[in-house]
Amino acid sequence: MEFAKPLPNYLVQRYHGWKATTYAENRGWYLHLAEEGQRPRAMVISCCDSRVHVTSIFGADTGEFFIHRNIANLVPPYEPDGNQHGTSAAVEYAVTALKVAHIVVMGHSNCGGVHACHDMCAGKAPELEEASSFIGRWMDILRPGYERVVSRVEGEAAQKTELEREGVLTSLRNLETFPFVQRAVDEGMLTLHGTWLNIATGVLNVYDPGEGFRPLKVAS
Repeated sequence: MEFAKPLPNYLVQRYHGWKATTYAENRGWYLHLAEEGQRPRAMVISCCDSRVHVTSIFGADTGEFFIHRNIANLVPPYEPDGNQHGTSAAVEYAVTALKVAHIVVMGHSNCGGVHACHDMCAGKAPELEEASSFIGRWMDILRPGYERVVSRVEGEAAQKTELEREGVLTSLRNLETFPFVQRAVDEGMLTLHGTWLNIATGVLNVYDPGEGFRPLKVAS
């Protein structure tokens, strides 16, 4: 592959720093993970957005979370059609092989993918309607959510924020269409959680079926 180039110098330097400090100070734990395998307690499905740093937000150690990131933290519905489904494969592995106890879907403010979905559905981004648009076809998952949001929320900015939260709910609904997820939930082995992070304020909102999204209370 002639197009592949060496890593940029700043990444090389950071790697050496990690190897000399974090790894060296926790070498035994890394050896344990390598020999015994991973046993994460939770799966987190978050956006690719570089501003959403899941392990930092929850103070997670190496091996604690099974993390899957994609555009707008979306989960598609269960479709066993023989095609390639990266997110569905990650969910299947987390639930059936790793047997995680929790799946956390984390949305966030100012999500570019969600805003693109809004613009596409509003007729402001015709390029995303093209069959060749990977982003557009992925965001089709949220198209029904757009219809629900615009029917009850006025103003583009408010609609986009609400659509970010609707994306989390869409993913939770779609997770329930996976037989192995529903089975694990019914057996009490798995719980699903919806969250939405305000990047500017650092406030994490947690979804409650009775109250909607509410800021996570600080422990007293």
